[in-house]
Amino acid sequence: MTPTLRAATLLALTLPLAAQTPRTKPVTQAEVDKITRDAILIDTHDDVPSKTVDGYDIATPNKAGQTDLPRMKGFLGAEFFAVFVSAEYVDGNHSANRTLQMIDTVRTDVIAAHPNDFVFATTAADIERAHKDHKIAALMGIEGGHAIEDSLRLLRDYYALGIRYMTLTHFNTNNWADSQGDITDTKIKHHGGLTPFGVDVVHEMNRLGMMVDISHTADDTFYAAIKASSAPIIASHSSCRAISSNTRNMTDDMIRALAANGGTMQINFDCGYLSQRYDDASKALGPELKPKIEAARKLTDPAAREAAFTEIQAYAAAKIPPPTLADVVAQIDHAVKIGGIDHVGIGTDFDGVGCVPSDLGSYDKFPALTRALLEKGYTATDIKKIYGGNLLRVMRAVEQRAAELKSTPAIEATLEKP
Repeated sequence: MTPTLRAATLLALTLPLAAQTPRTKPVTQAEVDKITRDAILIDTHDDVPSKTVDGYDIATPNKAGQTDLPRMKGFLGAEFFAVFVSAEYVDGNHSANRTLQMIDTVRTDVIAAHPNDFVFATTAADIERAHKDHKIAALMGIEGGHAIEDSLRLLRDYYALGIRYMTLTHFNTNNWADSQGDITDTKIKHHGGLTPFGVDVVHEMNRLGMMVDISHTADDTFYAAIKASSAPIIASHSSCRAISSNTRNMTDDMIRALAANGGTMQINFDCGYLSQRYDDASKALGPELKPKIEAARKLTDPAAREAAFTEIQAYAAAKIPPPTLADVVAQIDHAVKIGGIDHVGIGTDFDGVGCVPSDLGSYDKFPALTRALLEKGYTATDIKKIYGGNLLRVMRAVEQRAAELKSTPAIEATLEKP
């Protein structure tokens, strides 16, 4: 970010934010329908590739999840498919293998298999073109920095294959960045944020034009990434810690820092991240569910594994009522009040979590969110920013920064193994 842009952003954050006031007149269906048509709804994190890699056809009903083509069409403008690489692949150095399989399932089983509905995209302009052509722009983001196996050469290869953001960590601390997921584990070697190689990773992502994603990172890693990055960064699927204290969420200070950086936080629909009530209750239920979850994960047959998880989800839902659309609105509203209307978006985490709001369980339900935001006092312009305009702005800024760094040599640093 240039000094001028940073100063302008900081100035904007000092100005009073007009409070949203409820509408005094009813919201019409025509208003909702127009926003549904005009807005480019961009979801920055969807885990359905973890199903398509095992043979699920996205064009068929996804009875156990939230993502399928029938419920995407007409509502979703662009999808960042999560190239999720579980920490288990670190053992034996299989992370790159899994990453390539996940990239292939997006490119082969989703995009190439359904060319009338999806189009491969890597830029903001691609997303806008797809919207005009009434297709869903398909993009990819890596979840888990261990996917690069401590190699900037792999990072560059992934970019060439279409990766346009990388979450620096998952729930596991890697060799160069601390995760939120194990920060209290004294047996894990932590770095206090980013190592020098981790800073090199951020710099190389800036040079390539790959968005830096700080969801899942430890707080120290977040601040280190903000300091290291010369382009706006994102939280691809994180909510507000002031509403739910789960450490996967962002504090108000973090939200302000992300906004000052020019970035955007994308609200996660995971029930525990949305609601303190649900998070507390699910943690209490955790010991009972843990052996069932571990048993389900060990199932090798995809259909049996999915059936087991469906049963677990149904059991949990019966014990703990899920949050609702109102909880999503509250999260968006808080993020806007703290960070500003230009720094909030949507990152559902669909098909990657065990629970989402009961009345916002797929993309065809978003008109209800549109209506609720209008009733809250948000304008059509505001909603278009939240749904995709803010993310497009960040993408353009990242692309512009990469263009400015085009003549900069590729970083050749390699992590020194202990």
